[in-house]
Amino acid sequence: MNVLEINGLYKSFGSNAVINDLNLVVPEHSIFGFMGQNGAGKTTTMKMILGLLRPNSGNIYVCGEKVSYGETKTNRNIGYLPDVPEFYGYMKPMQYLKLCGEITGLSKNQIKERSGKLLSLVGISNVNRRIGEFSRGMKQRLGIAQALLNEPKLLICDEPTSALDPIGRKEILDILLSVKGKATVIFSTHILSDVERICDHVAILNKGKIALSSTFSEIKEQYRRDSFIIDFISEKDAVCFYECEELKALKVQLKRDGSEIIAKVSNIKNGGQFFIDLLSKKQITPVKFEMMEPTLESLFMEVVK
Repeated sequence: MNVLEINGLYKSFGSNAVINDLNLVVPEHSIFGFMGQNGAGKTTTMKMILGLLRPNSGNIYVCGEKVSYGETKTNRNIGYLPDVPEFYGYMKPMQYLKLCGEITGLSKNQIKERSGKLLSLVGISNVNRRIGEFSRGMKQRLGIAQALLNEPKLLICDEPTSALDPIGRKEILDILLSVKGKATVIFSTHILSDVERICDHVAILNKGKIALSSTFSEIKEQYRRDSFIIDFISEKDAVCFYECEELKALKVQLKRDGSEIIAKVSNIKNGGQFFIDLLSKKQITPVKFEMMEPTLESLFMEVVK
């Protein structure tokens, strides 16, 4: 089942087309990284999913139900964390979640039970201070608790880690990872390492369109290079391997930089075994031998050119 489907979505502000024929599918129970440069249209897309912006054309479906501008029926399945969540600073966490639960229509018992579990999940169950005294990271964690209060099928987070320090970012990502299985998570970001850490699906938005969208593993397989990185203890060992006649006979493409060699082959499977056998024959032990895989950074730069 697909939790979110977007078909032929267009959105312009005046003569400026921000979203241009966007098509996107988000499968159930995935952690979906929605990437793009600043100003690419990620937040605009999320606001249309929530029914807060009217698209020029196109359709959005949440859990099979069509999203309509200005109506909130589909939002019963959505939890939302904006990039800069706002709170009533004079309230304490439990008070704030109680208010949100009452607005949502939850019973007193549901509010009490869910609030306690969620505050524990996000690591602020023992915090009894006013929200106005919270750090940015604590506010983000409370925002996630609020977004999960109605037990949504889709959790949308807009740049949830953009203004956090490394420890705060790790804490938020760990929370999002723990939600998998209970809700589908889609979060927009331009921090590529965050996507690599927790996402199983990736989409890159460029010039209002999806430039790349698939599972992380499929993308890596598709863009994998037929090359190996071999690093040696010394430059002497690297030169010895680099000058092997066996490599020249097979016309292996080699590039050496000090003690590191990049070797490109026509067949990645057979080439890897050939290198291992050759290293054994020459009695040279490398300190690193690995297949080169595309990085998210290299893919991102390639598709947004």
